[in-house]
Amino acid sequence: MGEQQSPNAPKAAKKNKSEREGARSGAVGARSGSGSLRRSGPSATSASRSGSAQSGRGADASGPAASAALPGPSGSGDSPSASGSRGPARPSRTSRTSRSASDVSTAATGAPASGEAEARRGPGPRAARSAASASNTPGRAGGAGRPQKPETRLAMVRRARRINRELAEVYPYAHPELDFRNPFELLVATVLSAQTTDLRVNQTTPALFAAYPTPEDMAAASPEELEAIIRPTGFFRAKAKSLLGLSTALRDRFGSEVPGRLQDLVSLPGVGRKTAFVVLGNAFGVPGITVDTHFGRLVRRWKWTEQEDPEKVEAEIAAIFPKSEWTMLSHRVIFHGRRICHSRKPACGACPIAHLCPSYGEGETDPEKARKLLKYEMGGAPGQRLNPPADYPGRPAPPLGASPAAASDGPGVPGGPENPAGTGRGPDGEPSPTRDAG
Repeated sequence: MGEQQSPNAPKAAKKNKSEREGARSGAVGARSGSGSLRRSGPSATSASRSGSAQSGRGADASGPAASAALPGPSGSGDSPSASGSRGPARPSRTSRTSRSASDVSTAATGAPASGEAEARRGPGPRAARSAASASNTPGRAGGAGRPQKPETRLAMVRRARRINRELAEVYPYAHPELDFRNPFELLVATVLSAQTTDLRVNQTTPALFAAYPTPEDMAAASPEELEAIIRPTGFFRAKAKSLLGLSTALRDRFGSEVPGRLQDLVSLPGVGRKTAFVVLGNAFGVPGITVDTHFGRLVRRWKWTEQEDPEKVEAEIAAIFPKSEWTMLSHRVIFHGRRICHSRKPACGACPIAHLCPSYGEGETDPEKARKLLKYEMGGAPGQRLNPPADYPGRPAPPLGASPAAASDGPGVPGGPENPAGTGRGPDGEPSPTRDAG
């Protein structure tokens, strides 16, 4: 007897047919998805013609991004709607930073960025700009050292004023290094200081003022007797002529009083602007800048000015500092030039403002050797004044005719046998840096 067909058979057949059609559709979709995911690979053409099994292997070979496009188990969250509907995921801040760093590294070193995609993409615009900047900017990657930028006017003024402040701390006792008791004595001593040391002048003026204490007395002096007294200062004939002329002018035109105005002082024989500013600043309290050879040398070393003419130097330095600082600035700079920043061999290694000096290295930079170049109280030697101010930390200078030991106590002491009278040379072998007579 034949087998009787179940009444549910048509329904089962229809269900099986639907499942086969669904499976066929799924295989086609899988082939389509895997082909699109592997389109960038070398087997994109063969993948589009492969079956569902080959499609599955292709999806596995494509990595996590490809498997995310395939339907996953229920509840896995790897559905197409979760990954494909929003497009490619945005790189994280870390990945952007890493890529940027890779671009800069590639530009600086020439090595390709890591990864095939980076190698194909090449350096971006930012990396290209960084590479150009590195190759064109000295001191950066690809450069040969950053050039020194020119100092601005404002920076120079700030540096100059800082130097003045630091010199004020180093030389709080800075003062004119000529002995005097009144404006007339200061005027005469300043004229005598041309082309010699202040020490030699200070050793000579006691006898001079004992013989001629007033302008009237000096105006009536015998030229020969005056020359004999001032002979140790050098150039004694020219200086005697100047002293006789200015004493006569003070007696006849100013009532034997030293005038307190610049235009009156420079009208006297043998008196120039430098001498006038010394007298005005130290006898009358009128601010002025004294441009002697020390002052001019140092302000040029410090790049405050490039001028050589004393009047132009005076004008440019006056524009940097307030008027109230002019007189003491002059004393501090001259003190520093006589003690540390010498003409021939500055003691750079012992300089307290070396960190502010653009000319550092012109002299001795070894600290021990530089300390041996210091002079006067900085080197443990007597100063230039026989009667220094009470706050002067050094020893008084020896009087004229003192023993050589007293005059040469310590390194670099002016006077004594190494600087005989009338040579017109300072202790460092250069013409006296104090002030000239015109």
